[in-house]
Amino acid sequence: MTEKTTVCVAGGGPAGAVLGLLLARSGVDVVVLEKHSDFHRDFRGDTVHPATLQILDELGLIDRFHELPHQKVSTIGVVQDGKRIDIADFRRLKVRYPYMAFVPQWDFLDLITAEAKKYPGFRLLMNTEALGVVRENGRVAGLRVRGPEGEREIRSTLVVAADGRHSVIREDSGFVPTLIGRSLDVIFFRISRRDTDPDEGICVRIGNGKIFGATDRRTYWQMSYETSTGGMEKVRREGLDKFRADLAELVPFLADRAHEVSSLDQLSPLEARIDRLERWHEPGLLFIGDAAHAMSPVAGFGVNLAVQDAVATSNLLTAALLRAQDGEPFDDDLLALVRKRRKRAVALSQGLQRATQKFGIDEALDGSGQPPAPKIFEKLGVAQWLMSRVIGLGFRPEHVRTQEKAPEGTVR
Repeated sequence: MTEKTTVCVAGGGPAGAVLGLLLARSGVDVVVLEKHSDFHRDFRGDTVHPATLQILDELGLIDRFHELPHQKVSTIGVVQDGKRIDIADFRRLKVRYPYMAFVPQWDFLDLITAEAKKYPGFRLLMNTEALGVVRENGRVAGLRVRGPEGEREIRSTLVVAADGRHSVIREDSGFVPTLIGRSLDVIFFRISRRDTDPDEGICVRIGNGKIFGATDRRTYWQMSYETSTGGMEKVRREGLDKFRADLAELVPFLADRAHEVSSLDQLSPLEARIDRLERWHEPGLLFIGDAAHAMSPVAGFGVNLAVQDAVATSNLLTAALLRAQDGEPFDDDLLALVRKRRKRAVALSQGLQRATQKFGIDEALDGSGQPPAPKIFEKLGVAQWLMSRVIGLGFRPEHVRTQEKAPEGTVR
């Protein structure tokens, strides 16, 4: 069985979902594939930065977004030698939304896809995974997919690979990312929160060659343990008693709850690679988000860069896709404009992450636990303002430039 559409997006994460919405609201027929039955996965990126909040505003979704269970955080801090230093304070920015919002990613994606379903040209196929590309006449012409009905083809004018850092489409197409920075392991876990706990928002605690991050999620603390590559194996060797002791030492207000980490199964490791493709496209195929440039969890750039990629893609390609939908040939040369538009913002963001790792994380892990970098933000106010702007808005914030084609009978 073969289906047809104008755009087929592999991946129902932030990049794919937002792109699907943007294209559909402009009248482009689009199919978005999500290989799972729902969006519910723990420890997915769930920081929504001021720049992304502005995009939600431009899409008319900001009020509904704020109705979701969420938490606003205005500062990011580091605790070293028992003293907190704020490295970013979004209240210093002249923006409409001077805070990060923490929302479970599944709620964010449900909001985006529910809005997209209002447009007749949008289809979301759950339990459907991309297997590889279909080629015809020297270009990519669609995807081979597997879903509840079995394997089939979806033919399309354009395939957008937004299927993450382990992209199936990337591997099938022979695209190999370049490793930009050496890998870091981050181990995520949860600890319960009490009303008497400090109001920390986002805080990283450094000491004795260890780094624990704590993010206040209202009913629990989302914890991260940053370590060099192979850190999970080290935890297994040393045992949970050592891990709990390190946690209690660095985050003393959680000492009486360290026992809640009672099994290695509660620890979720992530290899935090920083890599990117040197070329993001070939005729009929475009990569965006983590499929084009994997980010580390540092500063939570990943989700927001993915959304920015989606907005730029929509701005640059919608008009040509609408013409192709009416029977004109699609100009594949336009795909290069997406990388041209986004490559500097991606490179600078990854450069900041590498610098943070080298002068902050690596020095904290070398045994001394005393990296000098946080003290710069205490002494230089301009450094805090710059970091606030870079984390909050990015190096090239995008804005929605496409026009909405409202569904018939809809009053906007």
